[in-house]
Amino acid sequence: MIIPKAILYTIGFTSQILFSARTLVQWLKSERAKKVLAPELFWKLSLAASFLLFVYGLFRSDFAIMLGQSITYFIYIRNMQLQGSWTKLKGVLRCFLILFPFFSLTFLYTGSDINFNTLFKNENIPLELLIWGSAGQVIFSLRFVYQWIYSEKAKISTLPFGFWMISLVGSFIILTYGVFRKDPVLIAGQLFGFIVYLRNILLGKREDKYGKDKY
Repeated sequence: MIIPKAILYTIGFTSQILFSARTLVQWLKSERAKKVLAPELFWKLSLAASFLLFVYGLFRSDFAIMLGQSITYFIYIRNMQLQGSWTKLKGVLRCFLILFPFFSLTFLYTGSDINFNTLFKNENIPLELLIWGSAGQVIFSLRFVYQWIYSEKAKISTLPFGFWMISLVGSFIILTYGVFRKDPVLIAGQLFGFIVYLRNILLGKREDKYGKDKY
């Protein structure tokens, strides 16, 4: 299935706008509170952005993008459950969001132009670059695995100090991957994040210094 570039990039940039919006919301609320917060809206925007970026990666035949979103997608849902916002969504929408990744895998397996072979043997992505980009997506996504485990232990949705450190490393790798891929969606999405990740690290150190929270 051939998707016009205008539509493809609209989907991709919309996802990055939502990712940037979630980061901005979290940043502003944290600045006001003078400590790192995990607002309810952060997870809602994350889920919506992840959904769109997964679709973007699907139609761009980019395994690295899809891999990253597959790891974090259900963690966003779990954090919404911890905050009580998941049950506020209509049942039909909840079912669709949960089943969507499985429908996508079925589409890849039985689809025509886009399938597992095109993902792993994309002539536009050298194997070394695909491995590099996939590693970046895994590292970037593991920040949410770390956050999920931390939050489950704390019984509350939170964004610990280690989350932001992992974010910096993963973001750098994805940014370089985006540069080599000449992918404006990935480049635009990662540039803004650097500033916020660094600021949250500073806020986290300040909290630790004054003994308010220990990471």
